[in-house]
Amino acid sequence: MSAHTRKSVVQTMAAESRTRHEERPVSGIDLPDQFGAHVFNDTVQRQRLPKPVYRALRRTIEKGHELDAEVADIVANAMKDWALDHGATHFTHWFQPMTGLTAEKHDSFLTPTSDGRGLMEFSGKELIKGEPDASSFPSGGIRATFEARGYTAWDPTSPAFLRKTARGATLCIPTAFCSWTGEALDQKTPLLRSIQALSQHAVRLLHLLGEAGATRVVTTLGCEQEYFLVDRRFYYARPDLVAAGRTLIGARPPKGQELEDHYFGAISERVIAYMQDLEQELWRLGIPARTRHNEVAPGQFELAPVFEEASVAADHNMLTMEVMKAVAERHGFACLLHEKPFAGVNGSGKHNNWSMSDNLGNNLLEPGHTPQENLKFIVFLTAIIRAVDLHQDLLRASVAHAGNDHRLGANEAPPAIISIYVGSQLEDIIQGLIQGTTPTKKGAEKMQLGVTTLPPLPRDQSDRNRTSPFAFTGNKFEFRAVGSSQAVAHPNTLLNTIVAESLDFLATEIEKRAGKGERREAIDALVREVLTRHQRILFNGDNYSEEWVNEAERRGLLNLRDTPSALARLAAEKNQRLFEKYAVFTPRETTSRSNIAFHTYMQRVNVEAQTLKGLAATVVLPAGMAHQERLARSIQGVQQLLPRTDIKAQLECLEQVAKAICDLKRSLDHLEQARSQAEGHHGTHEQHAMAFRDLVMPAMVELRTHADLLESLVEDDLWPLPKYREMLFLS
Repeated sequence: MSAHTRKSVVQTMAAESRTRHEERPVSGIDLPDQFGAHVFNDTVQRQRLPKPVYRALRRTIEKGHELDAEVADIVANAMKDWALDHGATHFTHWFQPMTGLTAEKHDSFLTPTSDGRGLMEFSGKELIKGEPDASSFPSGGIRATFEARGYTAWDPTSPAFLRKTARGATLCIPTAFCSWTGEALDQKTPLLRSIQALSQHAVRLLHLLGEAGATRVVTTLGCEQEYFLVDRRFYYARPDLVAAGRTLIGARPPKGQELEDHYFGAISERVIAYMQDLEQELWRLGIPARTRHNEVAPGQFELAPVFEEASVAADHNMLTMEVMKAVAERHGFACLLHEKPFAGVNGSGKHNNWSMSDNLGNNLLEPGHTPQENLKFIVFLTAIIRAVDLHQDLLRASVAHAGNDHRLGANEAPPAIISIYVGSQLEDIIQGLIQGTTPTKKGAEKMQLGVTTLPPLPRDQSDRNRTSPFAFTGNKFEFRAVGSSQAVAHPNTLLNTIVAESLDFLATEIEKRAGKGERREAIDALVREVLTRHQRILFNGDNYSEEWVNEAERRGLLNLRDTPSALARLAAEKNQRLFEKYAVFTPRETTSRSNIAFHTYMQRVNVEAQTLKGLAATVVLPAGMAHQERLARSIQGVQQLLPRTDIKAQLECLEQVAKAICDLKRSLDHLEQARSQAEGHHGTHEQHAMAFRDLVMPAMVELRTHADLLESLVEDDLWPLPKYREMLFLS
C-alpha cells in the first residue's frame, strides 16, 4: 500500500462512517426457538430416533457403551435426513489436528445409481469412521511422511452441527483423529482420555467421602475469548498482520489505553452489529454465548459463554474462533486472535474457567452449607493445590507458544510463575487446617454505598486477583495464562491429568490409612499434611511485583520465562510416566507433542523474522530514504536561495534520519545473519528452538526499534503502512 492509498483508505472510512448506520429495520430473533437450531442435539435425537435407538445412543454418550452397527446406521440415517431438511449436501468429519486449528474433508451425500439417477445416502460406517490423508498433518515423529493413513472416529459426546452458507449447508461431525497405529494425532483424543482418568479417581474419592451416588465426574469449562477487530483494509495493507497475526513494527500512538476509557465503554454501532450477528450464529450452533464488552485496549473486545462439559466446550471454542473470523469478514473487519497483535497495549487471553461436577449435578468446587459438603470441597481443593504445586512445569508448558511469550507478564496477563490465588477468607481456612485451629467466621457484611436510593450490596469475602495465573473465583478456578489463539483442549488435558494424579494419591492414602473404618480422622490428618507440604504455591499478592519474583525463587517455584524453557519440561521422564500411568499419552505421543511444539515455535519465529525483513527492506527503508531525499533537497534549496540562513536545525533533522536509516540497514543485515545461523543450527529440537530464541528474537527487537523510530521521523504522507492510531481507533 502506498502512502497515498493509505490516506485514501482513511478518508473513505470517514465518509462511510457517516452513512453506515442509517436507520433500517432489524429483524428480531426468537432465541429459545433458534438456540441450537443447527445442532443435532438431544431434542432432535429424541424426536427423530426410535426410542430404543435413542436410549442406546444416550448410554453411549453418558456411560461410554459401544454403539453397535445397526444402531449406528439408524442414527446416521436420521442425522442425514435432518441435515437434508436444512439444505445440507455434504458431510464432514470435523477434527482438531495438532496445528491449533480444525480440519475437515467434505463428502457429498449423493450416490449415483445404475439408471443414471442419484440417491442421498449416509451409513453408520461413514458416521463412525473416516479416513483422511494424515501425511501432511503434524505428527512429531510418530510416523514418516509417506505413511499417510489416518482415521477419524465419531465422538458422540459432542453433537453434530451444520455450517450454513448462502448456497447450502454441510453436516459437521466432531471426531477424534489418530494414526493407523492407533496413536492420537489430535487435541481431542487426549482430552477425552484425561476426563476419563479424572472421573475414575474423583469417583473413588467421592465414595471414600460417603458420596455413594456418584458414578461419573466431568470437568466443566467456560472460555472467555478476547480478540481485536481492525478494519479489513488496514489488515490487508499490513503484511505482518496477514503473515504473523501481529504487527512486527509500529510506533506507539500518543494515546493508547492510558486513560482506561475503552474498558466496558459504550460499544460502537459497527462493532455491536458485528457482535449481534456473531451471537446469532453462535446461538444457532448451540454455543451459549452470554457476555460481550469492550476490553482494556482500544479495538479489543471479549465474548464469554456459559460453562459446559469440557469436551463440548473445547469444540465450541474452536468453532467460536472460526465463526468470529467469518462474521468479521462480512462486516469489513479482520478478527485478530493473536496474543499480542499490538505492542504497548493489552494482550489477549482466553481465561479458562475450570471446575468439576458429578453425575448428580453437584459442583465439587462449590463450598457447602454442611460439614459434609465442606469436607468434600476442602478435600478436592487440597487435591488441586497439590497438583498445581507438583506439576507447575506442565501447567506452564500447556500455555507455552510463541504468541503467548509476548503477553505473559504484560498488561492484564499473569506472569510465567505459576501460583494459586484463593482469597483471604479461604487462605485463613487453609492456615487454620494446617495449624489445627478454627478460623474466625466472617459474617456476610453489607456495603453501604452512601446513596439512599441504592440498595446495600453483599460484600464478597475477598477481592479478585487479576494478576494470578490460577485463581479460585468462588466455585471454579480461572486459569488465566491460556492464550487467546490457543486450542483449549491441550491445557485442559494437562490440567485434568495432574488433578487426576492428585485425586488418585489422596484416595489411595485414605484407603491405606483408614481401611474400611472411620475415615474422618485420617482424612483430616492427610489434608493437613498435604496443605502443609504444598502451601508454597499459594499467593494472594501482586504477581507483577519484583518482590514476588524474589519470593517465588525463595520458595522454590519455577520461573520458566519463555516457550523453549517451558517446553523443555513437557517430555521430562517424570511427565512421561505420569501420562502413561493415566493413559492420556503414550511416551511416543508425549515426545511427539514436545517435538511439534518446538517445531511450531521455530517456524513461527522464522516466519516473523522473514516478514519483518521484507517489511524493513521494501517498505520502511524506501520510506526513510524518500524522506531523507526530501529533506536534502529542501536544505539544498534553502542554501541556494538563502545562503546566509542558519540551517543547523535542518541539518540535525537530516543527520537524525540518515543515522536511523544506517542503523536500520545494519540491524536488517544482523537479523538475516541471525536467522541463517539459527536455521542452520544442528542439535535437538530444544536446542534448535533456543537458537531462534537467543539469536533471532533479539535481532527482531533491535530492528523494530529502528523501524519504529523512522516511523516517528518520516513525513506522514510518505509512510505507506497503516499506523497504530488508525488501526486501533478507526473502526
